[in-house]
Amino acid sequence: MTKNQSFETVFFLNMKIAIAQNNYKVGDILGNVNKITNSIQKAKEQNVDLVVFSELCICGYPPYDLLNFDSFINACENALKTISKVTENIAVIIGGPTRNPDPKGKALFNSAFLIIEGVIQNTVHKALLPDYDVFDECRYFEPETTLNVIDFKGVKIALTICEDLWNIGNEGLYKVNPMEVLKQQSPDIIINIAASPFDYEQQEKRYGILKANAEKYKTPLVYVNQVGAHTDLIFDGASLVLDSKGEVLKSLKSFEEDFAIVELQKENISKPFEARPKIELIHDALVLGIRDYFRKSGLTKAVLGLSGGIDSALTYVLAVKALGVENVFGLLMPSEFSSAHSIEDALKSVEKVGGTYEIIPIKDAFNSVSETMLPVFKDLPFNLTEENIQARLRALILMAYSNKFGHVLLNTSNKSEAAVGYGTLYGDMCGGLAVLADIYKTEVYELSKFINRNKEIIPYNSIHKAPSAELRPGQKDSDSLPEYAILDQILYRHIELAKSAKEIVSEGFDEITVLKIIRLVYLNEYKRFQAAPVLRVSPKAFGSGRKLPIVACYKQVSSI
Repeated sequence: MTKNQSFETVFFLNMKIAIAQNNYKVGDILGNVNKITNSIQKAKEQNVDLVVFSELCICGYPPYDLLNFDSFINACENALKTISKVTENIAVIIGGPTRNPDPKGKALFNSAFLIIEGVIQNTVHKALLPDYDVFDECRYFEPETTLNVIDFKGVKIALTICEDLWNIGNEGLYKVNPMEVLKQQSPDIIINIAASPFDYEQQEKRYGILKANAEKYKTPLVYVNQVGAHTDLIFDGASLVLDSKGEVLKSLKSFEEDFAIVELQKENISKPFEARPKIELIHDALVLGIRDYFRKSGLTKAVLGLSGGIDSALTYVLAVKALGVENVFGLLMPSEFSSAHSIEDALKSVEKVGGTYEIIPIKDAFNSVSETMLPVFKDLPFNLTEENIQARLRALILMAYSNKFGHVLLNTSNKSEAAVGYGTLYGDMCGGLAVLADIYKTEVYELSKFINRNKEIIPYNSIHKAPSAELRPGQKDSDSLPEYAILDQILYRHIELAKSAKEIVSEGFDEITVLKIIRLVYLNEYKRFQAAPVLRVSPKAFGSGRKLPIVACYKQVSSI
């Protein structure tokens, strides 16, 4: 205690900790180093003892097969040296890859470094390597087997990396719980650096895991997560500091960069954890996902097809929020089957935000293709073929616009459609990014109503009219699919909850409908294999986190 310091302000751990929640870019090592060094300087200006960064922040997470390039690891090592040079009068905890000196095992470790006065005092490797859903860390990293606390200013730190805290409880995925080993060394604080991807259940689940650790080991906990989107994966930040009872002392922003300082005192004021509404989280995640996809790819402008339906209207509004109205262009491509109100609704969705558009009818192009194919098709009746021709003509026009003006095509398909193949390959499935493909149609309605909570932005008629592809006279989605309220419940149980047809039927759903829907899911795996990257917001999205064979035979889809 200093001469002028009262007992009430003595720091329990005698240190001032800064949390640097940054948005990194995978592979942009120089840019990431600049963000890190800027945060270190900011921490120095506020007389911070220790500043903590997120998992693999030097290279960005997830780097995937970039880790296989020797030059990439060399660049990470050089970056670590650069960062070390700016650590005078401060300590830094930072994440990056390191080489495994043992010729046996994987070539790398996923590591955390404690740097003090330009010297790497400690290097801690990740012990638990996830290989489920979107994770594939066992592909690259060797797990740590020797666990020890590290010392900083007489404070014993249990330095852990993301998954190392998640094997708590009776149903863990791993045989080892790193904290059970570290607790034998009586740590004073747990610091966890993480790259924990977002889904709409994750914030609440994550808090439960962190709280359980703080409570069980009776130790305050500092958790630092990265923020930002990397193609399909979105990271929400939402870093936390908990006291030894698991109560929240500090919470950082969601979906934004943030910087916070915590001083752990004997009498800290805690607050309850506040779970944000699911649809609000999805909204913010999708806007960040679009923005970072463009910004980190060096892109600025988007184009999409506007049909007057709710999916395209919602995608348009989200893109405008992410990129600015001046950077989003709408193309209306009516056919002879398009209704007048659809054109009106599409125009209204653009006018509501002051956007720009063009109308390019496809009737003549469709007639030209039909005439070209007449010698082959002869007098065969109009069917799915003609519907698909219209969808592919629209994709041709959109891609022509994309090529000519450098706009990225945004795909507007939702998860319900993607699940059952209700979309045309090389037609309305085209695009550089699938914005809505991880939210079901019923969630599309919820999100649209959320956006309209204060005023009409998405046309009310687009929300309330019966959905239709308008590729033949009088067509409605319900002609070939159950009502979305039923369809989405079946899909959610099968995709997110991994329930069989028998289990779903036992919950009261019609057997014929369930078998039909699940059969469609498997039949259309080939389409999703060729689809645009999907912004992941659910616990089980199509894409990197769901791996199923295209050519397979699974008996449950034909009978119960």
